[in-house]
Amino acid sequence: MSTATASKLSPPVARREEDRVVYAGAAPPGWDPKIVRQAESSKEKLLDPPVPVPDPYGWMRDDDRKNEEILDHLKKENEYSKGLTKHLEGLRQTLYDSMLSSIVETDCTVPRPNGDFYVYCRTFKGKSYDVICRAPRNKDKPLQTIEWDGTAESHVLPGEEVYLDVNVLAEGKEFCSLGAAVMSPSKKLLAYSVDFSGDETYELHVISLETQEEIFCDPKLIISGSLEWGQDDSNIFYLTMDETKRPYRMWRKWLLSSVEDELLDQEDDPQFSSDMFKTRDKRFVFLEKGSRETSEAWFIDLEAVRESAGNKTKLECLAPRRYRTLYDVDYRSGYWWITSKRGEETPNMCLFTAPAMANCQDEWKLLEGPDGKPLFDGGYDRALHGVSTFESHVVAHGREGGIPRVWIMGMDGGTAVSSFEALTFDEEAYDSGLSGHYEYNTDTIMVWYDSLITPTQWMEISLANLSERVVVKQKNVPNYKKEEYDCDRYLVTARDGSTQIPVLRVYRKDAMEEHQASGKPLPTHLYGYGSYGACEEAEFATTRLELLRRGMVYVIAQIRGGGEMGRQWYEEPNGAKYLCKKNTFNDFVDVARDLVDGKKLTTPDLLSCEGCSAGGMLIGATINQAPELFKFALMGVPFVDVICTMIDSSIPLTTDEWEEWGNVNEEKYFKYMMEYAPMQNVKEGAKYPTIFMTCGLHDSRVPYWEPCKLAATLRHKQSAESGSVCVKVEMSAGHYSASDRYKFYRELAFDYAYLLDQLGLADTQSK
Repeated sequence: MSTATASKLSPPVARREEDRVVYAGAAPPGWDPKIVRQAESSKEKLLDPPVPVPDPYGWMRDDDRKNEEILDHLKKENEYSKGLTKHLEGLRQTLYDSMLSSIVETDCTVPRPNGDFYVYCRTFKGKSYDVICRAPRNKDKPLQTIEWDGTAESHVLPGEEVYLDVNVLAEGKEFCSLGAAVMSPSKKLLAYSVDFSGDETYELHVISLETQEEIFCDPKLIISGSLEWGQDDSNIFYLTMDETKRPYRMWRKWLLSSVEDELLDQEDDPQFSSDMFKTRDKRFVFLEKGSRETSEAWFIDLEAVRESAGNKTKLECLAPRRYRTLYDVDYRSGYWWITSKRGEETPNMCLFTAPAMANCQDEWKLLEGPDGKPLFDGGYDRALHGVSTFESHVVAHGREGGIPRVWIMGMDGGTAVSSFEALTFDEEAYDSGLSGHYEYNTDTIMVWYDSLITPTQWMEISLANLSERVVVKQKNVPNYKKEEYDCDRYLVTARDGSTQIPVLRVYRKDAMEEHQASGKPLPTHLYGYGSYGACEEAEFATTRLELLRRGMVYVIAQIRGGGEMGRQWYEEPNGAKYLCKKNTFNDFVDVARDLVDGKKLTTPDLLSCEGCSAGGMLIGATINQAPELFKFALMGVPFVDVICTMIDSSIPLTTDEWEEWGNVNEEKYFKYMMEYAPMQNVKEGAKYPTIFMTCGLHDSRVPYWEPCKLAATLRHKQSAESGSVCVKVEMSAGHYSASDRYKFYRELAFDYAYLLDQLGLADTQSK
């Protein structure tokens, strides 16, 4: 089918219910009182009487995913997307084949010590999922190199054994996502959680690693995915969820016992979700409860008493929650190590220590360096994200000057810091962090490193001498020649005249040289996110090569709402949260305008943009603000029906999100959110770019009806000269797309083929 023929296809026409509304504000008549409209801690005024918000496509919502009319509409959306892009089947196959040629299909992760074993994952050519393995460990001979021939038939390490093959779990399933897989203290049992639908609800299984016999499985028990063992193989901790899929109950299960599972905690505040972890020295199990602005930690001391089935578990609070105070905790040598931002007192997180006891809030002390000055005082210079404790050292991670940092602290006694040093690397912009560690007593740490043009390296670093680095493994990218590519980092001045927005670019050298010599504009793809304080890093991506090889420039805008410049980049008054949220969208548009009018790198006919989830909201707000700037917009699982979702707390995650965007039921936020919400701001008669949205039927984070409602709204309002609007619904996936790695690459090839076609690059050969 030619492009001209495809353009004649008619999109699905969704019926409009013109009198259908949802009510923002106080609960309307008949509202279920169990579905809250406002957090108990809120002092803001509700809209009263409630205000009707038009929702003509609200009929598309079906929580059960069984309504035949809606399923038929989704089928038509998929048929339209398929028909509109049928002429790209060959390009999709080319992209898919090239993506596979840029990865090593039979590969392994870096083996990590765990007791008497090394544990690692393997992948095999033709198999979609990981195979989790272990091999005997010689503690007298640390592993520094992997002497494996790379074949599927040979073992990565001598004595290798498979203890969980996810491909076997996935047999006969359209979706399979492993949550946790945790070996018991004796290393004889394995507990794992698995999601077979994509809606992030999990089954709990326990098997014997010696016989592969199933010790426990109850299909009726649905958990959140988090698992931790107790002090031995007899018991395990897990979390269950409420009807909005909020983890809120912590349980202890005694295996091979008739004793009923013990309910340890129930969190009734709908804004608080629960999670848990076990300290690296295996002494404490922590229950973390928190909203986006307030948190609280409870602990079980596994060494305090030898607990058994039928005895009540002692769960103690480290420090009771205090409004707008976040804290995370780790343990080392009799002390808590606490990362916390106390209200408005500091822009970034501080690092405190306190004696390891309950209700220690009055004992918190700022950690001091060898010079007697606080190492992380919450100031603007260093943005601390968290710490990992080991027997001889403490490792902190965060950012400095907008760049990721890993700091190593040598310890002399309980909390006395004898040395403090940051890891350094040669490239200007990069990503780096601490790999997973099971061992508390270690002389080395594993750190990973990559950049926009450097594939990932895993380095074993001596804690005694940080200059002693051994690259244990480097990601092999077949057919990639680093010398053919380059990248840079620069700043764009925002429209306020003072804020400097960091921007990352990666490109083929010859394409940029030709542009600089001739001034010929280059096809450019602009990516952004800008929410939750999350950072978009200068990381390597093999799939990105498919665009770069065709002469495109890939640009990442580190806009406000993220955390690239510290928490002040995220929070009020100068970040992009609550009543500052429009900074996110304005920054993105300002970066796009700079690419066109400032750098003159590209033109609107050669500029595409992309964002996923909350980044999809970014793209929706961006194309409403400046539809003329872009040729193509790619929106993955886009959060675009912000108003209707934030009104209704029966939708999963809504109450949690009130502390990100604001509660639209409250007067303070209603007007502001109505000014930027993508669904409510589609411009009548405006010329929009071509828009392609993807979603998953079982997505509980951003339901499928959000992009479908936006597509119908755009088709109803935009001008006839606008590009096509289509939605591709994955009928067996959730928020994180396909779980099958080969299916994931096929889905991405579909996206990229459409993008390349819209920018006139469908026939361009890859270099």
